[in-house]
Amino acid sequence: MADLDAALRPYVVSGAVPGLVALVARGDEAEVAVLGQQGPDGAPMRRDSIFRGASITKPLTAALAMLLVEDGLLDLDAAVGVLLPELAEPRVLRTPTSALGDTVACSRPITARHLLTCTSGHGFATVESPVVPLLVERLGQASRDVGGVPAPDEWMRRLADIPLIHQPGEGWTYNASYDVLGVLLARAGGQDLADLMAERLLGPLGMVDSGFHVPAVKRDRFTTLFGHRDGRLTVTDEPDGAFAAPPAFASGAGGIVTTADDLVAFGRMLLAGGDGLLQPMSVRRMMTDHTTAQQREMAGFFLDGQGWGFGGGVDTSVRQPWNVVGRYGWVGGTGTAAYVDPQHATVSVVLTQVELGGPEPAGVLEAFWRETAAPEA
Repeated sequence: MADLDAALRPYVVSGAVPGLVALVARGDEAEVAVLGQQGPDGAPMRRDSIFRGASITKPLTAALAMLLVEDGLLDLDAAVGVLLPELAEPRVLRTPTSALGDTVACSRPITARHLLTCTSGHGFATVESPVVPLLVERLGQASRDVGGVPAPDEWMRRLADIPLIHQPGEGWTYNASYDVLGVLLARAGGQDLADLMAERLLGPLGMVDSGFHVPAVKRDRFTTLFGHRDGRLTVTDEPDGAFAAPPAFASGAGGIVTTADDLVAFGRMLLAGGDGLLQPMSVRRMMTDHTTAQQREMAGFFLDGQGWGFGGGVDTSVRQPWNVVGRYGWVGGTGTAAYVDPQHATVSVVLTQVELGGPEPAGVLEAFWRETAAPEA
């Protein structure tokens, strides 16, 4: 097993991160490192400390989607306009960088498959598209103020007025598809996304500390969030802040709060081929690269040459020492990462509470991956 404490302690001692929880599980064996503090009040980090998961929500949302597909409540290739009439006839920019008024008709309906593969046309791009500022200003994309995001019906109304960056299925854009997917799942399941996920996924897996807000009785385990300001760590969200109450909009792209052990439970389910919760075919779909070479090129730094399955990245080549072909998972902008490696039956989770400064992972995440990399055969 990896010597996690020795590898990660320097990042806490140096002040790069106030604290962290890292867990690596292989079969019945597990190693955990619990270091530092939950926040400025000096409360020590705990194995069951709760973190803002950010984009590691996406694999959970994808798994929930596959549960509804198995139930016959969702068709991967049916037009989402039936349940999301706001997207029945979207307009599309003539090119990704065209002016907002320079649009064409949508050549094919948006489907759930497009949402799962981030090819719907909604989201962040690696080019300067005029759509991106609208996603931030009108929809709260990439915002820490989860309380400021409107409820799903209003959110969808605003989205309907924003053109797609590319035709469905022809490009790759990040994040917004999973918020749209969350609304789709809620309407298909007839429940708020938070309740639906708790009932169908989190509850059955025993992910008792995961959800879209932190109730008061658990607030003593909730970490403070920090960001980088003028070269220093600055508090950007307190335990009694943005996640203290259920949000009006539960974000399928990035709204989960969770713990290391909860994420390991999810990862073990995937390694077990669904473990009776999901069908093996659904898990294979999640963990298979669905991108084309053109889409990977458009994705740029978002995928860094790797592929995208349903809800997370898929290693398709060994670009870094920690890459393993078939490894599946994702990184959250709040300094989190969770991956499963089917080749070596490993689940690896590291949770910090410091926002990433950009598309490149923080040094502590790379140190974790390097230490936990599967040994060469």
